[in-house]
Amino acid sequence: MQVHFDPTAFLADPELLSELEKAAAKIDCPDDRALFHQGDPALGLYIVRDGTATVTLKSESDSTIMKVDVSAGSLLGLPGVLGNQPYSLTAVAHKGAKVSFVGIKDFSALMETHPTLSLKVLQVLAAEVRTARRALYE
Repeated sequence: MQVHFDPTAFLADPELLSELEKAAAKIDCPDDRALFHQGDPALGLYIVRDGTATVTLKSESDSTIMKVDVSAGSLLGLPGVLGNQPYSLTAVAHKGAKVSFVGIKDFSALMETHPTLSLKVLQVLAAEVRTARRALYE
């Protein structure tokens, strides 16, 4: 069974992305590039600045449960970072994509110095949860 997930659930507020970009390291992807794998320790967030990426959720038996292409403005890795848990998905940036990485320490520092941004972070997380719940019940 493959779940159909709304790719807009990963989109973040432009103000949040702008502030995150100030602390981010740029990653160009001349070829497809794995950003993180399901089960890896969460090290930080990834922002798709340009191009696309694919996020995938696999079952314990390695069958694909969910696969969705996300676009520029998407914030990836948020549940793992916020929950201090391993990444729950695998993310691969596609050839030509431009991605940024914000480490956990930089993300935490940003949330401490700009507490109003935490509401924008929660909006993305809530959208992901709502979309996942809806997809699982359809």
